[in-house]
Amino acid sequence: MTAEWIVERTPNPRFPYRIRIEQDGRVLLVVRARDAWPGAGTSVFCLRERTLLPDEVLTPHERVAVAHLARIGRKLSVTLDRPQRKRCEFLKVEKPAPDGGEPHEQLFLRTETAVRAHRTKGRVELQPTRELDVVVDLQERYPWSFPGASVTRRRLPVGDYALSLGDRIAAVVERKSLENLCTDVAEIKGLHQQLAELGAYAHAAFVVEAQYADLADPKRIGRWPTTHLLRVVAEFTALHPRVPVVFAGNRKLANVWAHRFFAAVAGASRATLPDAAAEALARYAPQAADGGYETRVRVAVFQELPSSFAFADVRARCAGVPDARLRHVLGRLRAEGRVRVLGAGRRARWERADKALLPPTPGA
Repeated sequence: MTAEWIVERTPNPRFPYRIRIEQDGRVLLVVRARDAWPGAGTSVFCLRERTLLPDEVLTPHERVAVAHLARIGRKLSVTLDRPQRKRCEFLKVEKPAPDGGEPHEQLFLRTETAVRAHRTKGRVELQPTRELDVVVDLQERYPWSFPGASVTRRRLPVGDYALSLGDRIAAVVERKSLENLCTDVAEIKGLHQQLAELGAYAHAAFVVEAQYADLADPKRIGRWPTTHLLRVVAEFTALHPRVPVVFAGNRKLANVWAHRFFAAVAGASRATLPDAAAEALARYAPQAADGGYETRVRVAVFQELPSSFAFADVRARCAGVPDARLRHVLGRLRAEGRVRVLGAGRRARWERADKALLPPTPGA
């Protein structure tokens, strides 16, 4: 079930809004906020709600479906299913207690505009780590170098290089020169099996020591037609979406990319997510992205409803979609020339502008 962003008004003048994210009856996150949504370039101060007063009267203010909920570094990122004011994040700050006791938590709700306006001065989401344990497969004759890392050699179940965290493999990289890639294309089914095995790991990549443009150079790809190689590489991504194909340019840059990739994975594993975000994500059941409300309405109009329909028919097909959003999508379809409306008010009928309904072409 889709999660929802629910905003309610409270009688408290200091925190007049209560914001909660809920999914299938499970409360993922609840905060008291000074505003329902931050203004341009600003943030809203929030406090995590611990208990709800039994006699407190709450007034509904807003209810929106959550399109996406995810972790980005140490922040909880939220995307709402609406055309505007849809992206925000919760940032936790710990303030030290004046008496030297336990620090107290503060949460700030920031919009996409405020995040983009913030100047990071070169900072990144993941703090670099000094120690890396890299495993190189025994079959690598001329392995890449990883300066500053602890490198061991042993047989890997898949891939040529791996990042080891403790006793587990956290990330895997399969290295291919352009020559290797062109050779393996002759055994494409085996290559797909290898990519499928790489996709079983949380972090994996297929790194090619060449440029994508090299696939169109007959002098470099040998007997394979360019169109065939381009189609094969496209199939890699379509059939194995968890394994990015990286054309690093050359051997040196491929080595650098893998080193940075392992460092980022190690940094992510050591990053501690704030309690509020960690608890929300632990209870969240991710839903496969389907395009949200707009796609749902378009599917209903063009695949599920007859060529002539009423607004009530769309509402029945798209249960849970607010009427304002239904009208917004129908208005967009009308502007695109894909539907038209006959009449006005409750008696209005909508019609798909397919060939059967369009006026005849002059001279036809």
